[in-house]
Amino acid sequence: MRYLVPLARALYSITFLTAPQVHFSARGIAYATQRGVPIPAVLVPLAGVIAFAGGASVLLGYHAKIGGWLLVLFLVPVTLVMHGFWGAADPMAQVQRAFFFKNLAMLGTALLIAHFGAGPLSLDARVGRA
Repeated sequence: MRYLVPLARALYSITFLTAPQVHFSARGIAYATQRGVPIPAVLVPLAGVIAFAGGASVLLGYHAKIGGWLLVLFLVPVTLVMHGFWGAADPMAQVQRAFFFKNLAMLGTALLIAHFGAGPLSLDARVGRA
């Protein structure tokens, strides 16, 4: 049981640590442009940096509460703008709906981390910030 929380942090962080692959690609920027993101050449890479920083913070348990807030900052606009299933045409509406609700679950987890921190076996716990 001792390793359950660090394992959960690692599994949760994977999505955010791999985000820059898409956020720094022409394909990712083009998709954001199609979804109506303003100044996508700036905002999409910035979102990738925020996602990566938040994911790394949570993974390591280093200033994890701040990392949780970074992930909230990332997830709220991405969920609303990129996965607005209410405006998608079928069959994409179902795909966007699934992504929307997946992001809501991830947002809930980020809020828990922002409130409770990284838990045991983290850099925060090691230096007494937990």
